[in-house]
Amino acid sequence: MKQFIFIFLLSISSGTLFSQRGNHLVKPSDTLKRDAFINTVEQSLQLFLAEYVNKNNYDSIITALNYEPGDEPAFTDEVYCERLEKMNAMSPFQLDCNSITLSTIKFFVKSRRGFVRIALGRSAVYFDMFEEKLAEYGLPIELKYLAVIESGLRPQVKSKAGALGLWQFMYRTGLHYGLKENSYIDERMDPALATDAACRFLRQLYGIYGDWNLALAAYNAGPGNVNKAIRRSGNKTTYWEVRPFLPSETQGYVPNFIAAAYLMTYHAEHNIIPMEAKIHEAQLDTMCLTNGVHMSTISKLTNWPEEDVKTLNPVYKTNYIPATTPPQCISGPLDKIGLIVSFEDSLYALEKRLFSPQITPPKPPDPVLVVKQSPVDSSFTTDSLGVEQLPADGSYVYHKVKSGETMGTISSKYGLSVEQIMEWNALRTTNIYVGQRLRLKNGASTIKPKPTPPAPKPTKKYYTVKAGDNFSRIAQRYGLTQAQLSKLNPGVNINRISVGQRLRVK
Repeated sequence: MKQFIFIFLLSISSGTLFSQRGNHLVKPSDTLKRDAFINTVEQSLQLFLAEYVNKNNYDSIITALNYEPGDEPAFTDEVYCERLEKMNAMSPFQLDCNSITLSTIKFFVKSRRGFVRIALGRSAVYFDMFEEKLAEYGLPIELKYLAVIESGLRPQVKSKAGALGLWQFMYRTGLHYGLKENSYIDERMDPALATDAACRFLRQLYGIYGDWNLALAAYNAGPGNVNKAIRRSGNKTTYWEVRPFLPSETQGYVPNFIAAAYLMTYHAEHNIIPMEAKIHEAQLDTMCLTNGVHMSTISKLTNWPEEDVKTLNPVYKTNYIPATTPPQCISGPLDKIGLIVSFEDSLYALEKRLFSPQITPPKPPDPVLVVKQSPVDSSFTTDSLGVEQLPADGSYVYHKVKSGETMGTISSKYGLSVEQIMEWNALRTTNIYVGQRLRLKNGASTIKPKPTPPAPKPTKKYYTVKAGDNFSRIAQRYGLTQAQLSKLNPGVNINRISVGQRLRVK
């Protein structure tokens, strides 16, 4: 799509460079500088993409249903079944409406709203690529929701059993489907390669069972366990007949998939607004590197935060991108990749100055970073106030975000500023999620939160518009629709907000 847009814009711009005299085309003298021309094209492309990625339909649905912020609507079983039936009509899956799936959907509606909101935000980076790969293999588009329940759309998440990546491949299964690993790279964390491998694996499983629900069960438990369950069931051939004989975790796997597919489809009807996406897949580009380079070097050259480089390139286990054949590639925002393309020689020269001519393997990751990425770490101790502390020198502590907490309440609890917490955790926004560990820095050996004061009465909250903001993005950031944000700011023209303008967001 990006190539088509570029060619289209190029053709429009090129059309102004020719004039017609009689039946002949005459090219005038070229007065347009190349750099200015490229900048014009890139700005036009950025404006188009910004408009494209901000288009959504949840705002109009929530406005039509007249929901207020915080409303958590529930529906009758008949409504849930009707919606599942509509999904069934467009899908080869059998999204059964029974007591088990209804119970799971209701649990998601009540207790997984935050998870769905986060997954919807992350889906902006991955779902377009998922759909393209699934279509390439002739697989149902609904399989994109499988990665939601597998990993929450986090490519670096690792299970207790050792499964890794968006699609949670075990090491041996990954090798079988061509996903390599060495000291620097684990292709189970490469979104595109892992998605391709998952498509091949799922296609094979469906070829074995001829039933998508059984194929999903085999993806979770392995074909061996599913085959045992089929034998114990008396050789039944449908998932619901075989389900009682499957491992307990797998018995909930397909109902979880159905519930996730339902709520990701009908999130607006449940007043769930997607978390603000840092970037959309359409705004990404890729280039391949001829030399080894550290992410910190890329960051210094392009003013692209190293944490963001790592987030968009999870295949690399450290911050070093090695030189290989074929070469390693990196993905990033169009403007950052454009800078690297323009100054590639400067990138390698800067790498040489920073790290010496002989590139040596980077030092092992700082233990603080390892702890930050690990879902469970037995080296933590937790005090009575729920503050997790490192036992080494006490210079850092971790706070695990709880339901209802915001960056403001956490900073107030510890007597810190929001800016300090954002700096120590390399955060670009104040968005946080339940279960996230925030690193807090302190010179003393321990850090204790201030006593929690009585809950204050609801107060008005304001946001100051920054460069690059628009009304839609601000509303999404604070879990509001445009209509709800407009209601809080009567008289404000939503199409003409300006930098420095204060908007009420609560």
